[in-house]
Amino acid sequence: MRFQISFVPVGRHRMLPIDYQYYISAWIYKVMARADAGFADFLHQQGYRNGYKQFKHFCFSPLNIGRPTFWKEKGLLEMHADRAHLMVSFGLGNAAEHFVYGLFRDQRCYVGDRFNGIDMQVENVERIPDVVAPGMMRYQARSPIVASLRADGLKHALYLAPDDGSFVEVIYRNLIDKAASMPMACQMPPLDEFVISNIVTPKPKLVTIKPYTPQQSKVKGYTFGFTLDAPPAVHQLIAGSGLGEKNAMGFGWCDACL
Repeated sequence: MRFQISFVPVGRHRMLPIDYQYYISAWIYKVMARADAGFADFLHQQGYRNGYKQFKHFCFSPLNIGRPTFWKEKGLLEMHADRAHLMVSFGLGNAAEHFVYGLFRDQRCYVGDRFNGIDMQVENVERIPDVVAPGMMRYQARSPIVASLRADGLKHALYLAPDDGSFVEVIYRNLIDKAASMPMACQMPPLDEFVISNIVTPKPKLVTIKPYTPQQSKVKGYTFGFTLDAPPAVHQLIAGSGLGEKNAMGFGWCDACL
């Protein structure tokens, strides 16, 4: 299930940190907590589990603020548009139906750190029709797709590029775990039938998570166009939960190219 949330800026501040994904994720958790504290706590603390792995089963797109001014030296975006738009998806089936409708209406949202940010009011929430995907679908990753490995002896994760020989398998295993963690798991094809092809212009992006805190970290992913050959249920899983890792932080948002 996908929704578009439209915002109207409130106040005069229009400067937004480039790495704003963490703040949107935190706001979504807060909204869910107000509506259903038990469910939000379940998502935040546990998520849906497959063994020791857990998944939140929601994702969100980059924030559309029109054509901002990019202040590279300051790490800021200056918004000029009078509206902002955010796409949010949930891959939770009946659980999503229970709380998503009306969940974000009349909410206030501050996106930013203690130095720079934009205060916004939700103006409208609109359900986006589901895309009925055939076996083969063309996608564009709008936010970085993350695939990582934990190598022995390394303190930090090794982030894989799309041309790495392990990239597709890591993405595939992540989807298997996502599918298995859901109440009604979809059937994944064998690995040799899970084909990501026609990868176009991968662009790396390094995103800072929880900036200005002791938990600050950096995550690397790639945006690119690609074709995926998989059963319709797999396409539905991607539409609702995102592709790759760290989807609840806004990574792995993919749009079908119709």
